Formats: sequence, structure tokens, C-alpha cells
Amino acid sequence: MSVINQWEQAEPGVKRKIHRPGNKVMMMEVVFEKGAEGSSHHHPHEQLTYCLEGKLAFQVDEKEIVIEKGETIHIPSNAAHGVKALEPSKLLDVFTPLREDLLKE
Repeated sequence: MSVINQWEQAEPGVKRKIHRPGNKVMMMEVVFEKGAEGSSHHHPHEQLTYCLEGKLAFQVDEKEIVIEKGETIHIPSNAAHGVKALEPSKLLDVFTPLREDLLKE
């Protein structure tokens, strides 16, 4: 099971901290080293991602979308998506409903 409110390694160069969830919504901070990647995946949850620092290139259903500090990206339910940090970056992911798969790792 993932640890709530503690940093953990997610992928090489990527760490995350899952915040205590609500009943239907949750959020997670993610920190990337420059060049680190979040592998492509999909899930039934709707996702909003806010860039706190840096610059990231997302692939969402084979379309590239670059966001920088202060910008947001919406990832629809079941959309295939991955990300690469173009510089050291930090983001805030918000999911609804709860990502039980993350809460039960």
C-alpha cells in the first residue's frame, strides 16, 4: 500500500506524495528530475494536473501538450498518457474518483 503524506519513488527520477484523500477526490504531488519520464498508462479516472514548477511534455492519446509553471492539463477518463520532464519539475495531480490502485499498492 502507498504511504499517505510521505514521499515514495514512483519511477526512475520520479517521486510522489499521495495526500489524504476525500470521499470522491484525491491529489498527489509528483517531482521529476530533468529528463525523467512517467510511463504511458491509462485509467478510468478523470485527472487534472497543475504544474507547480518547471516544464513538462505530456503525450495524451498520441498528441503532445507542453505545460509550464502555472498551467493545467486535463486528462480525460481512459486517455492514454505519459509525460517527460523537460527541466526539473513539480506537479499536482487531482483525480476523481479515488485512485484505489494507488491507495492499495
